[in-house]
Amino acid sequence: MCKAGNNRMKKRFAVALGFVVLLVLLLQSRAVQGVLIGWYLPGFPHPQDAVTALADDAAGAIHFRTASPFDLDVVLGGMKGATPTTGLGYLTMPETASAADPVPAMVILPGSGGISPGREHEYAQLLERNGIAAFVIEYYLPRGMTADFPYAVRTSSVTEFDIITDAYSALVLLSTSARIDPRRIGVMGFSYGGMAARLAMDERFRRVLAPDLPGFALHVDFYGPCFQKLGTTRASDVPLLTLRGSDDNSNDLAACAARQRELEALGVSVETHIFPGAGHAWEVASPRALRDNPYLRGCEVGYDDKGFSYLDDRRITNLAPGASRFERIAARITSGAAYDDCLHHGYIVGHDGQSTRKGHELLLAFLARHF
Repeated sequence: MCKAGNNRMKKRFAVALGFVVLLVLLLQSRAVQGVLIGWYLPGFPHPQDAVTALADDAAGAIHFRTASPFDLDVVLGGMKGATPTTGLGYLTMPETASAADPVPAMVILPGSGGISPGREHEYAQLLERNGIAAFVIEYYLPRGMTADFPYAVRTSSVTEFDIITDAYSALVLLSTSARIDPRRIGVMGFSYGGMAARLAMDERFRRVLAPDLPGFALHVDFYGPCFQKLGTTRASDVPLLTLRGSDDNSNDLAACAARQRELEALGVSVETHIFPGAGHAWEVASPRALRDNPYLRGCEVGYDDKGFSYLDDRRITNLAPGASRFERIAARITSGAAYDDCLHHGYIVGHDGQSTRKGHELLLAFLARHF
């Protein structure tokens, strides 16, 4: 009897162990991970008022047509598999703008924390006072990412390639306005958005996302990280302004100098300013302090000609052809261990009035020279 009972216990244990092993294997499946991510994340909202052309009196919040490729390989594949998206931007237009006297415009890309008090809308107002229209992109809300979601979830669910797509979709939209000069539309961004504004110089983006337009007239990168190397072989023949802080750990200045040399080798005119003693996000309203935020330093993410990412010649994510957006999110989340050797924490963030004023001056001077 005792022996029979022991056998039953062994069988139950074997079944339970088999179930656990099966569950572990299933959780390692990208498809299963994608399903679980899909259950957790919300769908994309699609307001009915999205426009494809700007009205003569357009201003304020505007929904527009864009898409969400998530990864570079989707963009280079002609956006096959990208998720249709209803974008959101906030348009500020100078009172002097008219069809008879169209004004230049700037697309503004926020940092990874989203639109921040003291920065994006304040820059839009600065530009408006100087006769330049501004279109501030909100890239989280159109993809279901509200402030209720943790920062890590938001940044894993919306990528730089989504942001670049929004930027070019905004370029297409702004070019339809009679009050905006389509030859004088630039793009600027902060941190994550600054990186996107600089990466957007790769001509492959324009050819796919705005093939009927000449592209942006200029690009501005405020303290965008420099760890990515897209393998750009042809860049937009327009100027780039970059502004960085000497005490901003999130900007590896050696890597940024390498990115600058690469662009200059392709014929890009790059103007760089490094503010002594400045940290990160010097315009935001929050007090300047050392924050325990993560950043990458000491590694370089490269891409092959199909748009797949590598770290030290090792493929970062392995995705099946036609992988869903949720599978791609799961792949990005689970790839974190690949960065262990170059993931650090702690950099200075917060308001610095002197750097803010200097940034305003340099930006306006750059725009005056090139618009």
